[in-house]
This record gives sequence, C-alpha cells and structure tokens, in this order.
Amino acid sequence: MVNLVRATGTLRRCLAVLALALVSTAATLPDTAIRAETAPQWTGTWEAAPSGTTPALPGASIRNVVHISVGGIATRVHLSNRFGRAPLRLDAVTVALRLPDGPTGAEAVPGSLRSATFDGATSVTVPAGQDRVTDPVLLHVPADADLLVTVHTPADSGPATYHRTALQTNYVARQGNRTADTGGAAYTATVASWYYVTEVDVLRPAAAASVVALGDSLTDGNGSSPDANRRWPDLLSERLRTLPASRRPGVLNAGISGNRLLLDGVGPNALARLDADVVGRTGVRTVVVLEGVNDLKGKPPQTDPGAFVRAYRRIVTRAHAHGIRVIGATLTPFGGHGSWTPARERLRHEINAFIRSGLFDGVADFDAAVRDPARPARISPAYDPGDHLHFNDAGMTALAAAIDLTALLR
Repeated sequence: MVNLVRATGTLRRCLAVLALALVSTAATLPDTAIRAETAPQWTGTWEAAPSGTTPALPGASIRNVVHISVGGIATRVHLSNRFGRAPLRLDAVTVALRLPDGPTGAEAVPGSLRSATFDGATSVTVPAGQDRVTDPVLLHVPADADLLVTVHTPADSGPATYHRTALQTNYVARQGNRTADTGGAAYTATVASWYYVTEVDVLRPAAAASVVALGDSLTDGNGSSPDANRRWPDLLSERLRTLPASRRPGVLNAGISGNRLLLDGVGPNALARLDADVVGRTGVRTVVVLEGVNDLKGKPPQTDPGAFVRAYRRIVTRAHAHGIRVIGATLTPFGGHGSWTPARERLRHEINAFIRSGLFDGVADFDAAVRDPARPARISPAYDPGDHLHFNDAGMTALAAAIDLTALLR
C-alpha cells in the first residue's frame, strides 16, 4: 500500500478513507472472523515478555523505544499490569515513529505522533493482574522501524510491570504529561527496561502470521550490543526480509533473562507463561523454544532428564492444540562458566538427543552452530563475549542462521 505519509491531495484522502475502513472492519470483528487472505489481519510485530516488577515512576512520562519487525497500515499496543498489586492508571498513551539520529534519541518523526485510546477514551485504568489493548491507531508504520510508545502515570499505582533487560535505552520525563511532545528535550533521564508495554500489533492487508522466540537470557540478548537490535530474534527477522511482504512473519521476542523451563526464576517458568507469552500473542504460527540451560545450572539444579522431556511434551501438546508449530532448539554449551560440571554436561547431551529425536515439528541445532569444534563443551571463542555462557553479536548471528526458514514457515 502507498505510504499514507507521502501521498498527497486526492490520493492521500482516498487512501486515508480506505485505511480507516480497514481499521474499522478489523476493530469490530474478532480475530477468528478476519482470517480470509483478502481481509485485513492483525499480526504481532514486537513483544517484550513481562519479567517482574520495579518501583513505579509516578508523575513521569516514560518513552519506550521498540523496534518492530513487520509493518502495516495501523497499529495497536498491549499494556500490562500483570504483576501489579493495585489498579494501574494511565492517563495518556501515544505512539509515534522514532526520528532516526535525533539529538536525544527520544524525538518523534514530525506528523507521526498519535494519541492512543481505549474504547474511545484517552485514559485507562488497568486492574491488577490484567492487560489492556489500545484501539487501532491509524499510523502507517514501515517494517524494521523504531516506534515510541509513551505512557504517563499520574500517581503511584504500586509496582510497575516491566521487562527488565531491554538492551535498549528508553527515556523518562520526570514531571508532567509529556506524551504529546514531538521533541525529546523533556526526556532527561533514561532507563534500561521497558515499562508496561508488552506487545505491538500491526494491521496488514495480506496474509499474516508471527513467530515467537520463547527463551531465557540467550534469547533476551545478553551479550549482544545494546541499542543495536542484535538479539538472535532480531537477526532472524533480518533474514526474513528476503521474503515477499505478504509472507514475512512478525518476530516476537519472549525471552526473559533468568527464565527457566521447570521452575519459576525471573518471571514465571516457561510452562506457566506459555499461554500469555506465546498462545495469547497475535497471529502466532510458530514458536521456537530455547529453554533449559538455567534449569541445568540453577539453584537448585534440575537433574532429572525425565522432567525436561515431560515439559517439552507439554509445550508441544499445548501449542498444537492452538494450531501452533514448535521448533525445538538444542541447549548451547556453557563449559568454562562457573556453574558447569561434567554431570551437567552429560545431562545437556541427553536433553539435546531428545530434542533431536523427533518430538518437535523442526529442530534448530543451536548447539552444533556455536560449539567450539576443538572443545565441544564450550562456545566457540569467536562467539563468546567472555562469560562462556552468552553470545556476542557474531554468536547471535550464528544462532539466527541455524534456523531452517522452510521449517519455520511451513
């Protein structure tokens, strides 16, 4: 579709009317009613799984920077009070395209800033334990763009639901509602986490789908360059750019640093959060599961291979029940890390043999992609940021390259 921002005169007005009609149609129909390929469809384009809570910033405007994967003719935002203990009051939410190379990093592209509404109202109260989704926002967003999702919290509503490890600089205006500011001068403080925002969807006038990466810090991006979108799900999205726009899926990152397969750690365990962070996301076709390393090395460590097998089987069964395919990723080496032991290495090999055995709809052999051929219990030195556990940008590239796109999109 022609970019609405660039269209002029009569053409611009006609396109705007058409886009508004598509948005209105999608807004009044349940997702299950708009699956025909000729109808507009909502697709997830970005996700940050809630990992816990942090002290709220009452009176502040928080400008979250999110890097979307696929674009569309409209957008909507999911905001969460999932782990809060009191109602969350948001008295303003705005969405804008981020100005590339702006002087502070918090500037919006002129003319792109939109107020988001909730059933027509510009403010919303989100009960503890719940999420809310904005009404459709008529903003054409291109693929691979940065969006600014800015929220203002007028009072202290208790602990804020957040995603701790953003690897992205986000901005805070300490006092007053500055959500409508196009400039960034008021945003004098920064935070390294995403507050409240957990998903962004786009409306696409084509067949749509999304892929979720469910994992721990290896998926969350630890070890990669901050403010550069070099996590392996970001790099997978880059690989998918070669596809026609109608076939390119959105890529959603549901990694949480410290997360586990079997036990709660940082955030609920993978099984406990599967419905919220995978099944409940928009237009999901496939999930890539990389979970288990923290169970091997955690406190207490998990030593029963049968527990891993049962957990993976439950993930596959539950995903299949919702028509979602599952790609199993083998557990990567961590020899040289302080938590490594020969017994844990043997268990890792046993688990990987099971992952490769045929339970999953496909396998991403991350272990084979990143291990040191000379010392296979360790990560290749070229991929190791120094802690012998996580991955640098080159390692993240190797993980993304190990995914078979045919199996991913089948």
